[in-house]
Amino acid sequence: MAPKPKMNVSDSKKRKATLNTTSVPKKPKFDSNSKFAKKASVLTKHNHQQKENRTAVKSDAMTESKKQRRLDAKELAEARKKKRKKHYTLEQDLAVLWEKMRRRNIAKDDRSMLVSEALKKMKGKISEIASSHVSSRVLQTCVKHCTQDERTVVFAELRPCLISLATNTYAVHLVIKMLDSATKEQLAEIISAFHGHVAALLRHMVGSLVIEHAYKLGNTTQKQVLLSELYSPELQLFKDLVTGKETRLVDVISKLQLQKPSVLRHMTSVLQPILEKGILDHSIVHKTLMEYLSIADKSSAADIIQQLSALDLVRMIHTKDGSRLAILCVKHGSAKERKKIIKGFKGHIDKIARDKFGSTVLVSIFSIVDDTKLVSKFIIRELEGNLKELLLHQDGRRPLLQLLHPNSTQYFSPDDLTSLGLSIPSLCNKANPFFEAVIDDLNNEAASIPLNEGGKKDSFKRRQELLVNSGLAEKLVGACHEMAGELLRSKFGKDVIYEVSSGGADGILHPNLNENLGSLHENIASAAAQPKQDEPEEEHLLENFHSSRTIRKLVLNCHEFAMVLWEKALKGKCGIWVEGHSSKVIKAYLETSDSMVKEIAKEELQPFIENGVLSLPSTERVIRKKGENESL
Repeated sequence: MAPKPKMNVSDSKKRKATLNTTSVPKKPKFDSNSKFAKKASVLTKHNHQQKENRTAVKSDAMTESKKQRRLDAKELAEARKKKRKKHYTLEQDLAVLWEKMRRRNIAKDDRSMLVSEALKKMKGKISEIASSHVSSRVLQTCVKHCTQDERTVVFAELRPCLISLATNTYAVHLVIKMLDSATKEQLAEIISAFHGHVAALLRHMVGSLVIEHAYKLGNTTQKQVLLSELYSPELQLFKDLVTGKETRLVDVISKLQLQKPSVLRHMTSVLQPILEKGILDHSIVHKTLMEYLSIADKSSAADIIQQLSALDLVRMIHTKDGSRLAILCVKHGSAKERKKIIKGFKGHIDKIARDKFGSTVLVSIFSIVDDTKLVSKFIIRELEGNLKELLLHQDGRRPLLQLLHPNSTQYFSPDDLTSLGLSIPSLCNKANPFFEAVIDDLNNEAASIPLNEGGKKDSFKRRQELLVNSGLAEKLVGACHEMAGELLRSKFGKDVIYEVSSGGADGILHPNLNENLGSLHENIASAAAQPKQDEPEEEHLLENFHSSRTIRKLVLNCHEFAMVLWEKALKGKCGIWVEGHSSKVIKAYLETSDSMVKEIAKEELQPFIENGVLSLPSTERVIRKKGENESL
């Protein structure tokens, strides 16, 4: 018998699939239209409905129990708060009143009624509830909007506990609000209440805010009273020793015959915790540090410089003394410390440049630091990013003007120049006029500390590397070319475009940028050559107050510009511009000391001189104007 052929596995699967697809569906056990099927369907629906009802009842019961549990928990919490907080109910009532009185659209009379009602509720309990988060805010609003008599009552209740309130996270804002709204007598009382606690409060992160605010609001005598406690333990104990006439620490030491080593030890013990905690924002701390450095020996001064350089100086340079401390750190710090300071400014250069005192710190860095690559990388690059805005800003332009014309009295006030010239007496060879303290031999052992009075590189070379080699000058000329009209008409921008167009002090922009400067001169002359209109949208350059005077200065001090302007804008058109602000530009061709410039204009201007429209300047006047322009 022949063997059966083997069936392939895939064939068997196909066969099963075919059988499954062709199988006959099973017949239902009973017909859906029968009476049994209908009855079963009715029973199923009924059972399902009962099940849903039971689930809904159960769910409602669970929801009610959850709500009840929450209510019970809330009541329990309320009961605990009432037990723990003595004036909990009062605080709740005050919160309701506060929500009404703090609205902006409320009538003044209605707010006064609410404030009076709140103060009546708090009467006799103000000192007890002032430290509460809710009550302190209610009190702040009441102090702000209440009458002077009501404010006096609040002040009288809070006067005995000012020190504890000043260190409370919530009450500190109330104390500051009281300082703001205090009368002269009340301010004097508050400052008097701080006597003996100034140093302790300054070491406190919250309390230092109150001392700083009182220091800013106080007069010269009150400021000196607050400062004197930080100088000596004797002054901390006896406040009447300081009259307020002695504004410098050296004068206080001289008058009261204090021991300088004792003063230094006390001030070190006060300042060290403040520096360790990083409390650097306050002007009273900056002033104390400046006074400390005026009498510090070499090791103490060097230690303070080292500590400050490692901290965030950006938080200090917004005040006059803070910026001076930063300048001293730059001047007397080591190369490593200067690097830390400059790197710490990263990301803040634009903000620093726009600050009145911060810009002076950048000026000092440009004048002192020899590592021009570091300065270019971290400062110049950031200045370039906002160059156009800085050119028009009163303070933002000053670092740029320092590179173009260093230490100019036209752009820097005597106070700014004093700050730039500061040095620490014990860390320099000769004493600075600002620090007239007599340096004695307190620490002969520290004589080996190297003196570091600033950069060693030639100032012109440093300026050239920062301005020209870094590429800043080219971008500066480009910005002036693009914004020539706007800068010339601007109160602050005109100084920058003048310095750039004239090539900068000592001709620093020549010869590298001669071609760029020639293009800038052409651009300004083209703008000045625009025809005069009766009702122009924008004032003509030769008639605008600022631009006419800037162009006049350029004619007097820049030969190349004067020649271009004459050929392009004024030749044959002087009759249009001999009156008004533009006449100053025309007269500059007669006043200039440059014989070539004077010669090209002489023939055309002669008829106006003969008619009396223009007058030749006297020799004395020419010499005086020449001296003024050279000093600009």
